[in-house]
Amino acid sequence: MNQEINVGSLVEILDDDFKGTVLKIKNNEAVILTEDGFELTFPLSQLIPIGDNSIIRQNSSFGAIEAAKEQKAFKNHHKVNLDKKSKKEEFVLEIDLHIEKLVKNFKHLTNFDILNIQVDTARGQLEFAIKNRIPKVVFIHGMGEGVLKSELEFLFGRYNEITFQDANYRKYGLGATEIYIKQNPNR
Repeated sequence: MNQEINVGSLVEILDDDFKGTVLKIKNNEAVILTEDGFELTFPLSQLIPIGDNSIIRQNSSFGAIEAAKEQKAFKNHHKVNLDKKSKKEEFVLEIDLHIEKLVKNFKHLTNFDILNIQVDTARGQLEFAIKNRIPKVVFIHGMGEGVLKSELEFLFGRYNEITFQDANYRKYGLGATEIYIKQNPNR
């Protein structure tokens, strides 16, 4: 099978269990949109084209889907806003708990002191978010050894009005936790 790899080609990754569609090619590397929705970069030498993709490209290509969406978005030559989110839902309070973001001079602080400052900041910001009815908060804690993450999970577990989970990996990587605050109409 001697096919050329182009944008839109359906490919598999050599020595990996990934399949996806080529989004762009630059400097002998291709950005692949995997079946799980992740964009990953691989050298072209590690890509294997899958079958005859001309039929796939005609019927279900990423470009055709996007073109159809754009056509639907225009009504009377005016673009229609397809995102129907309120401004309150769009707002996400992001708190970076890295110590260098919290205090100017931290060289003299012990690890215990640093952890206390980070947890106290998280508690204060969480109380602020609950009081001001902010529905979503992201705490950026970094990866490290997981001590701060464990302390934050213990802290968050003490609040009945919140749920928490790992934040969006694409946006924040592995070092963030997002909090959802259940809105209490009696407040």
